[in-house]
Amino acid sequence: MGKKLLTTPRSKVRAALRQLWLRSRERQAALKRDGYTCQIPGCSKKQSRAKGREVYVEVHHDNIGVGINWEKVIDLIYNEILVSPSMLITMCTECHKGEHDKK
Repeated sequence: MGKKLLTTPRSKVRAALRQLWLRSRERQAALKRDGYTCQIPGCSKKQSRAKGREVYVEVHHDNIGVGINWEKVIDLIYNEILVSPSMLITMCTECHKGEHDKK
């Protein structure tokens, strides 16, 4: 077995973000609003899980244009959340709350 990495692998961050999106209330609300039906004029295929007639629909980020730059999002997470352990300190709950209350 290989040596454990000191940082969280990008693949784990990507997988966690994907799961967050797939389970998000925003995504579910869009699917429900559109009746699980393709909104492209002339298509209107409805999602179906019927054996032999499976049709899947996906949720598109309409306001983003060319799509999400996932690598940029992951970089932001590494720069703001998954920082070096040298930039982290362990605190009890009360002291941690006090630190945030100062700001």
